[in-house]
Amino acid sequence: MHTVAVLALDDVIPFDLATPIEVFSWARLPDGRAAYEVKVCGATPSVSAGAFALQPPYGLEALGEADTIVLPGCRDFDRPIPPQVLDALRDAAGQGTRIASICVGAFVLAATGLLDGQRATTHWFAADVLTERHPAIDVDPNVLYVDNGQFLTSAGAAAGLDLCLHVVRRDYGSAVAADAARTAVMPLEREGGQAQFIVHDQPPTPRGSEFEPLLRWMEEHCARDLSLEAIAAQAGMSTRTLNRRFREQTGTTPLQWLLRTRIRRAQSLLEATSQPVDRIAGRVGFGSPSAFRERFKRVVGTNPHAYRAAFRQSDPAVRRAAPA
Repeated sequence: MHTVAVLALDDVIPFDLATPIEVFSWARLPDGRAAYEVKVCGATPSVSAGAFALQPPYGLEALGEADTIVLPGCRDFDRPIPPQVLDALRDAAGQGTRIASICVGAFVLAATGLLDGQRATTHWFAADVLTERHPAIDVDPNVLYVDNGQFLTSAGAAAGLDLCLHVVRRDYGSAVAADAARTAVMPLEREGGQAQFIVHDQPPTPRGSEFEPLLRWMEEHCARDLSLEAIAAQAGMSTRTLNRRFREQTGTTPLQWLLRTRIRRAQSLLEATSQPVDRIAGRVGFGSPSAFRERFKRVVGTNPHAYRAAFRQSDPAVRRAAPA
């Protein structure tokens, strides 16, 4: 039987902790036997998990006995990692143990140095921090998970489910993984290269900025065919002056800001209406549906139809679960 050790450090995120415990516990072999033995271990007798505390039944010695180690994220990824934890992970890696991280658990794995020179991912909001702290890692914030063979990393929250099911499929094949996915009531077909659904907010504009009225006007008229000249005329500036001062205060150009505004408006319409994608393209100011689809995928990381399928708001209070 394959042994999975889930490491619970102080301030562990409960969802990240529960994901590998549940997924690997659900996996069953064709004859009904459990595919994995799951052990929750910790560096201390008691571990804080936000609204509750837990007492891991195993210590760090379980890491050396495991076939796979899973590192859930911790809410405060600035918290120093105990040296004995890093040593235990390095020792396990030296024995060939597979190590996977979920969400910001990538910071724990990165601190060991084991990810240096490799591609990895984490929750998109922490990707820049991970890159800054560990420049030797090729951080890709636009995927659900990355499998480097011995070391695997996943994006945030539900991407941990994708990663764990991927591991089951690697170990026992698609049939066992599909059965575990059905138990979890989730699809098996999402692949690691599928982009995370990232909310791209506009760069903040200081309150009282001279551009506040212009930005409101651009939002209200984003469906129009606004040229840089038209925006400059509204601002009462030359295009050169507008570009320079706009970038100084917002960190981007007027036309890039306008494109992001249109995409955000399109996201809202895709979530809240059943209007055809081509109509939404026109409503948010794109001259052609193909240009809209290309820009939407570039900014959001997926196409409008896939985004709507994932985030469409349904009218009934309860959405019925369908078999995966």
